Amino acid sequence: MDEALEEVPLRLRCGAPLVLERLMRVKPSFGAHQLDSPREAHPPAAHRGRTMPMATILLVGVDLMVRSRLEGVLAGHRLVTSDSADPPDLVICDIARVDADEVADAWPETPIVGFTNHTDTLGLQRAHTAGFDQVLVRSALGERARQVVDELVGVDA
Repeated sequence: MDEALEEVPLRLRCGAPLVLERLMRVKPSFGAHQLDSPREAHPPAAHRGRTMPMATILLVGVDLMVRSRLEGVLAGHRLVTSDSADPPDLVICDIARVDADEVADAWPETPIVGFTNHTDTLGLQRAHTAGFDQVLVRSALGERARQVVDELVGVDA
């Protein structure tokens, strides 16, 4: 299966959904001597930017919508939702869904970022009182999360 294949455009056939008409075997137009070695074709990982997880971030009480947004914003970090064998480098929690004091007590030596709705002033105040390192309103989480996380875990941007 090392041979190159060429796809042919799809077309309707007797009212059926689009069906692949055929695949044709195609000879490569270049010789083996023209191929770059894998080392030449791809620069070392250090030159391509961040490829390894920089920090393990524990998400506590974070719903799937927020998690998916954080995965995009915090690409390169390892997001987990349960305690792993290694302690987290940072904790992010939804203050509206968990008790701020319990989170602070569970991870006393770990930086904690909390977030909630801007109308939840009591939750924001409880997180500050519990000793969270940063407290954000949910609407600012997408734009500020990367900067806040990088500062707290000591990553140079």
